[in-house]
Amino acid sequence: MLTDPFAEAIAEAEKLIETAPHIRSEQDLLEGYQYLAGGIIATTHAAWASEKTHPSFIQGTGPFTKMGLDNPDTLYFGARINDDKEYKVTGKRGTTADLSFQVLSGNYTNSNVPGSEIAFDDRELEIDDDGNFVAWFGPGPADGRANYYTLAPGSSQLVVREVYSDWSQQRGVIRIERTDSIGIAPPPLTAEETEKRYARAGKALVTRVKTWLQFPEWFYLKLTVNTMTEPRLTPGGLATQYSSVGHYELTDEQAMIITVPASDAPYLGFQLGSLWYISLDYVNHQTSLNNGQAQVDPDGMVRMVVSEKNPGVTNWIETVGHPRGILQFRWQRVSRELTPQDGPAVEIVAVADIAKHLPHFDTNAITAEDWAARIAQRQAAIDNRMLG
Repeated sequence: MLTDPFAEAIAEAEKLIETAPHIRSEQDLLEGYQYLAGGIIATTHAAWASEKTHPSFIQGTGPFTKMGLDNPDTLYFGARINDDKEYKVTGKRGTTADLSFQVLSGNYTNSNVPGSEIAFDDRELEIDDDGNFVAWFGPGPADGRANYYTLAPGSSQLVVREVYSDWSQQRGVIRIERTDSIGIAPPPLTAEETEKRYARAGKALVTRVKTWLQFPEWFYLKLTVNTMTEPRLTPGGLATQYSSVGHYELTDEQAMIITVPASDAPYLGFQLGSLWYISLDYVNHQTSLNNGQAQVDPDGMVRMVVSEKNPGVTNWIETVGHPRGILQFRWQRVSRELTPQDGPAVEIVAVADIAKHLPHFDTNAITAEDWAARIAQRQAAIDNRMLG
């Protein structure tokens, strides 16, 4: 059957999920199956959503198609490109904290991180007073056009990230066209092309699972448990992003208190991730916080409590049944080098002693009703963002 390669790839990916080295519980395995479902959706969509001659931006990761430690504060858009073709990107800037562009060469695999050929944020663009812009990506020359970026040999993906520090911010608009196919319809679908797309989706699915199982091993699990690194420029070429990473392992009676200065960067976000290298449920639980959501203490510090049990504080980060996981800070749109003093301090305490370790515990405390209101805001904001 024409779809046999895809079906075989699903079976191979399922075996990879079932034999993942980090699985310790039924929850770990069931989350793996959920992760697999998201991968099937995403890779099938990517194989069919756009023609190579007629690219479009598609979301490769989201609440139901997670991968690559997806940031709950970010909308990700990607398009396949050729280094010898020219592309026109038309957009309108929303009110989000950051809008960034990156051109990659190659793909993420379990043995390779793609090269970053171009990386910049919208501060580099000429944007009119109404927020409209046009950017060009191609082999050149610019011929006097503003916002023109020359593609390096091997350029294969254009990725756009729209980052929220307030989940009620307004998303922008963006689209991509290949200049030699504007106004021209793509060729009719053939049986050969249909078979290729199913095969491509299957290959992408297996690669996706293999790849992101490697990243915790490469970048997190070799670090000392229950610590976090100093801020550093994020690997992969993002122009103005620093990150601090780590991994945790806590009992139900333990908590991690993370203290970080309130930043002068337009965006600072923190999240937990599972060992599938995806975000935890950030819609129905507070498993992430950013500088628009977190409570700042009078001394200018943000103190977050990572724990399974509810400590009754506004900046509780829920581990939702994950005694082990990933810790990640991101600072974006920075205008200066970050130092160790900008980064987090970590302390492991007993849940029963949390109040003793929070110098402003009385103002950190939150009622059950107010907590439910915070979660309701998250749920509504994600729905509005997805439908906006």
